Amino acid sequence: MPSPSLAPSPPPFPVPVPARRAVDSDRRRTSASAILRSVLAHGPVARSTIARLTGLSPASVTDHCNRLTALGLIQEAATLRRSNGVGRPHVPVDLDDSRFVVGGVHVAVPYTTVALLDLRGRVVAERRLNHGERERVKEGDVLSHAAAGLRALLADAPDRVPLGVGVATGGWVDRDSGTIVEHPLLGWRDVRAREVIHALTGLPVHVDGHARALVNGERLFGRTAGAGGSVLHLFVGNVVDAAFATHDEVHHGPRSQSGAIAHLPLAGGTERCDCGRTGCLQAELSERTLCRRAREAGIIRTSDPMHILAAAAGGDPVAVRLLLHRARMVGRAAGLLLDVLNPDTVVVTEMGAVHREDCLAALREEVGPDRAAAVVPTSFPDSVLAVAGGSVALDVLYRDPLSAPSSTPSIRSSTASPGTI
Repeated sequence: MPSPSLAPSPPPFPVPVPARRAVDSDRRRTSASAILRSVLAHGPVARSTIARLTGLSPASVTDHCNRLTALGLIQEAATLRRSNGVGRPHVPVDLDDSRFVVGGVHVAVPYTTVALLDLRGRVVAERRLNHGERERVKEGDVLSHAAAGLRALLADAPDRVPLGVGVATGGWVDRDSGTIVEHPLLGWRDVRAREVIHALTGLPVHVDGHARALVNGERLFGRTAGAGGSVLHLFVGNVVDAAFATHDEVHHGPRSQSGAIAHLPLAGGTERCDCGRTGCLQAELSERTLCRRAREAGIIRTSDPMHILAAAAGGDPVAVRLLLHRARMVGRAAGLLLDVLNPDTVVVTEMGAVHREDCLAALREEVGPDRAAAVVPTSFPDSVLAVAGGSVALDVLYRDPLSAPSSTPSIRSSTASPGTI
């Protein structure tokens, strides 16, 4: 009789080790994200409080806090705290916002905004790069100037270390590929922004639409931070678009096409759109339309909508009338989106509503008394474009803080060729 084999019997089914490792990795990432967000919202905060807030075990909180401290994202606060004034003092932890920054790039139609933001979403430095009076804005020029602008800001802040760059703009932006698929007002198609900015800076780069970026900024650093529920962001500039978030997730849709509302019909609209129809939302509400009407009325001679605000502040009744009319039409658009999505909060980025109480009141009046309280202006009235760019990178950091480099990359000092765009 042959001797029995000493080898163990094979398991009745394959053991999915790689799948288990993936699940464990996701769990670690989710736990680290929850802890870092708790420190952002409540710091300086004791580890025991973090455990209570997140539902994680004290051992897990301690382990992740050690990891985040090693990465330089958090630090022990200088002040000890006692529980109810008795017992062993706690050593709270807080964000270390003194060292790291992210770069922010926002590409608007007339200019690009470059900025540095700290880990709390505060603007450390900001610069505006005008595109000039050209028929078509060349993507290679814009992106190379943006990279040079970031290098200049970092050179003026030698004690700051960049973790990465966020790029935001209007139009159709595919977050996964880092591509500006289409920006009709700039005349751009299939611009590989992530690839180009990375080649010029050597830093990790993330790209998204500005409305989605600002939803993330609001949920991390704005008035809806920690509130839960659903948030709609309505962005009204030269580009008009929207973004919707619920349960801490921003809806992107296939190839990130969600939020394209430029051609929604707006009741009462009279402006002829390039698509051939009348009353499309973007054609009616665009700052280009507002400035053209102001020039026709003799209020301004430029294409700068801030000059209309200045004229209204100086008492020009026609400027006030134009701003109030636009605010009411924005309120009509917000009401339409409220009907469709029914969010808990609508955040509006629109010049009049941000800077004038009468415009905000007119917008809310158009929405209606039952829902007016749900409509609020942006939390970043003086830095909204800088925050949009930086929030793209900060959202990635707060979702996966363990992916932050333990040895931070240095931004390239020489100008590289943007290559094919």
